[in-house]
Amino acid sequence: MATDSLTNNLTNNSTNSLAKSAAVVAFAVMCSRVLGLVRETVFAGLFGAGNDYDAFVVAFRIPNLLRDLFGEGALSAAFVTVFSLYDARRDPAETKRLACNVLTFFAIALSLLAGLGMLCADGIVALLAPDFAAIPGKSELTVLLTRVMLPFLVCISLSAVVMGMLNTKGKFFIPALASSFFNLGSIIGGVSLAFLLPHYGQPAILGMAIGTLIGGLLQFAMQLPTLRGAGFRYRPVLDLGDPGLRKILALMVPATIGLSATQLNIFVNTTFAASCGEGAVSWLNYAFRLMQLPIGLFGVALSVAMMPMLAKQAAAKDLAAMRHTLVSSFILVLALTAPATAGLMLLDQPIIALIFQHGAFTAEDTAATATALSLYAVGLFAYAANKVMVPAFYAIDRARYPVIASFIAVGLNLVFINLTIDRFQHLAIALSTSVTMLLNCLFLFLLLLWQMGRLPWMRLCGGATKIIVATGVMALFLWGCRLLLADAFAGGPLSLAPTLFLCIGGAVALYGAMLFALKLDEATALSAALVKRFRKK
Repeated sequence: MATDSLTNNLTNNSTNSLAKSAAVVAFAVMCSRVLGLVRETVFAGLFGAGNDYDAFVVAFRIPNLLRDLFGEGALSAAFVTVFSLYDARRDPAETKRLACNVLTFFAIALSLLAGLGMLCADGIVALLAPDFAAIPGKSELTVLLTRVMLPFLVCISLSAVVMGMLNTKGKFFIPALASSFFNLGSIIGGVSLAFLLPHYGQPAILGMAIGTLIGGLLQFAMQLPTLRGAGFRYRPVLDLGDPGLRKILALMVPATIGLSATQLNIFVNTTFAASCGEGAVSWLNYAFRLMQLPIGLFGVALSVAMMPMLAKQAAAKDLAAMRHTLVSSFILVLALTAPATAGLMLLDQPIIALIFQHGAFTAEDTAATATALSLYAVGLFAYAANKVMVPAFYAIDRARYPVIASFIAVGLNLVFINLTIDRFQHLAIALSTSVTMLLNCLFLFLLLLWQMGRLPWMRLCGGATKIIVATGVMALFLWGCRLLLADAFAGGPLSLAPTLFLCIGGAVALYGAMLFALKLDEATALSAALVKRFRKK
């Protein structure tokens, strides 16, 4: 009985703590993602799905690729793991010195990498989108935009280090809100320059590229006051022999190799999309950008909340607590992504039409983007779950397993696209992405189960059953709305907007009521955390 009581207390504490942190991050990420959609809406209105936006997407993908490969992804996970260990076991002066050393080292290293990328931009663009050369001026424009945006890599990677420091100190809201300032800088600075530069003989899309740099600087700078408030003062330190720095670099090696597989997938997808004709790159990007809203709200929020928690539990060798943290995370991911998947698939066209169909974005663009969105939505749970599982492998010092899974996913993606691209064109890329992510998720889960031992299956299966039932009821409600309100959904923005918001609001309320009626513990903890956050405002 005492053991059962201890286990229940551990479960409740883990669930409440994780839900509270995730809710804080989710609220901040929601602000960022909404602004991100505003940014994409601006792009759609100004540039539609034509050559200029195709060029921007490919150009921005290059610093993003390098950011994930060497910066934000691998660096963030490795830094949080080592920094949490220092914070728990070392003197505060040593911990602060490590942070200063890491900031200095990566500022220099990533600046050199960005400079090299700018010198090699012609070759990179030719490799990533060779079919652009067939359209006069498209490759040249992509090269120009690439060179302008590559320094974004430095800003965003240093921002990730600062975020890791603040998260380890239990500060989640401001770091998660920082990306909102990236979007604000991109929108305000980018749009202003987009209208100004054509008067000086420069393409309007160049203004949006410069706006990306402004946004990156703002994202980094707005976290610094909070970091200072947490007691950190930067002092220039560069010690290549520092064991903490070496440990971070050692952890980054398998992570970078693993992420290189992910980036290879992006490279493959971009190359295939560029061969599908004008607009294909843009349609896929608009669809995936919309997918970033639930991925960011659910997968990223939980991942950010989990990383320092798992790192501390691993440092204390508390395997039981780690198991319960993981199970709470899986249930929360499913609870949040299952209804989002159903909603995106049932309301794909109205959502795309409302957000993007104006200015240069046509009804044909809406149809092509909506179908891609539905296919991407199939893999939404896998996207979010993978972001939750990868930090667990870092925490238990098994970073090589996500690497193996990533390379298997690359091979499957390449085979699947080659078999379907001729028939389905750009839709083959969206479908292949989801299928490979689902298989990757299953593979990682089985590996995690092998490494972590027996999970609380009754709790996991019971929670999943309740979520599936609630999602089914919600999906029937939305399907009925589509049938009964078909004329309103087919109308213009004045009828579409209120209809869509009422249907989504009703679906959310119904789904939440179902979860509470079915007594899902994670739903109760998450809602309590959100209510507490709003009451503080």
